[in-house]
Amino acid sequence: MKGMDIPALEVFVAAVEEKSLSKAAERANLVTSAASKRVAELERHLQRTLLQRHGRGVEPTPAGALLYQRAKAILRAVQLAESAVQVYSAEGQAKIRLAANPSTILQFLPDRMARFLSQRDYVSVDLIEAHSYDIPRLLIDGSIDLGIYHANHPATGVTSLPFATDRVGLVVPIGHPLAGRAELFLEEALDYDLLGYFPRHSLDQFLAYIGQTVTRPPTVKLQVSNFETRCRMIREGLGIGVVPERIAANYLSSMGLVLLRLRDEWAARRFFLAVRDPVGLSPVVAELLAFLSQPA
Repeated sequence: MKGMDIPALEVFVAAVEEKSLSKAAERANLVTSAASKRVAELERHLQRTLLQRHGRGVEPTPAGALLYQRAKAILRAVQLAESAVQVYSAEGQAKIRLAANPSTILQFLPDRMARFLSQRDYVSVDLIEAHSYDIPRLLIDGSIDLGIYHANHPATGVTSLPFATDRVGLVVPIGHPLAGRAELFLEEALDYDLLGYFPRHSLDQFLAYIGQTVTRPPTVKLQVSNFETRCRMIREGLGIGVVPERIAANYLSSMGLVLLRLRDEWAARRFFLAVRDPVGLSPVVAELLAFLSQPA
């Protein structure tokens, strides 16, 4: 063995922390004999006894205790180095993991991402579609670098910046009894079947979101997540639906639909741009954060 290697240090650290070579072997997915061999090779290389073996397990010698502290720092540095490299794709491009809800992806990101990427050949973006209520958790878990979500208030546990606002409206087919209305409260439309997939992604969550603004739940016979498909279903008379106004505008004339303004306060939505911690962001993630933070 020419020198200390990372797997041997990992087994040694585990043995000190677990006070047992067999438990250290379990942590490293090794058999006990293999874990013992790695520690023995480490001791042979350093020409020092690092662990005292006894009937109750193992404990570090003074030299072992010193190595344990240094090994922890080494392993942490290796972990940080691996994390740093992960921001690059296999081809060497800087990689950013961005999650956003469907409304954001359709309404706000195409133009902005086109402008951002057109000037940065060295960057690739993995754009992930996710529910707004999942995005803060994905940030906290480290599964994504940036997230855009909508909520009444910034989420806890992450750093959020104002990003955009929109409104949802009620889409009905031409000729529907409500089609002549310019605006209304959702309460006034509850006599008609409502196509699901709501701004909060399930009927129960939607009702919690809108609070006491309706006196009874809407009748929902069909759940449709895709906005275009939802509008097609509305055209076929299968119900009326809540759709972001900017997205609905793409389908009104071609599908014979009418968009009614919802007067409910919850129809106005706030979107937030978030990171887990703005300190220590990779340069490219910080660059995209600054770019998206600018007014559209």
